[in-house]
Amino acid sequence: MNAIQIDAVAQTLIHARREQRCADAEAFATALATPDDAYAVQSAVAASLGWHASGPAYWKSGGPSRQARLTHAQLPVDGVWSSPANAGNWNFTWRGIEAEIALRLGRAVSAEEAAAFDSGSAASFVDGMAVSIEVVDSRWQQYTDAPSLLKLADLQAHGALVLGEWRAYEAIDWAAQRCHVRIGAQSFERKGTHALGDPAYGLAAWLRHATRHGERVEAGTVVTTGTWVGILPAAAGDLVTVEFDGIGHASIQF
Repeated sequence: MNAIQIDAVAQTLIHARREQRCADAEAFATALATPDDAYAVQSAVAASLGWHASGPAYWKSGGPSRQARLTHAQLPVDGVWSSPANAGNWNFTWRGIEAEIALRLGRAVSAEEAAAFDSGSAASFVDGMAVSIEVVDSRWQQYTDAPSLLKLADLQAHGALVLGEWRAYEAIDWAAQRCHVRIGAQSFERKGTHALGDPAYGLAAWLRHATRHGERVEAGTVVTTGTWVGILPAAAGDLVTVEFDGIGHASIQF
């Protein structure tokens, strides 16, 4: 790791958040060499802004395919809202919409348990699932065109998370699962379009990441597991609703 470059990116993101502005990613296009560098930036920003406390946490995890290396970010608690949510005066530069399924751990998971975890073990670890809306935003002027490691450093372009009502977790026919999104007057429908085929598929990679320094992931921790609709644009004033047939719904008013 290049500690000087990691600190430079971290300080840029810290100032961008505090000053509610976007920074130019071009100046740091080659500053980070590996995902571990990006995760070090995440940790430095979180420590500086006081995001993480003991107890259950909120995460995002996912990737474009099962062949890709999955990425992860622990989320600031103040940007996690229950549905129906109202963004109020929350500062967004962009408002990308991802329709997702969030999973909740029913018990704590140690590093040793995470190392032995496989996707078939999900039912013994997860006690709930809920419809979630991730609002995609960025501290980089280039938004989703910023270099991938800079996006990862910036919590993989995270803005806020909205959670619907929880229901008992079950392994269902995800290939047949329908998802409906409404943004203002526009409607979208998808079927079986989760990039990993199953929201629980990435749990093993996420838990190993979350416990990589020996930490325990606490019972009640929530992870949202990746978009079913890509990123759909929304604007100030839009009402966004997401529904997964048979699971539930969530909404946010911008």
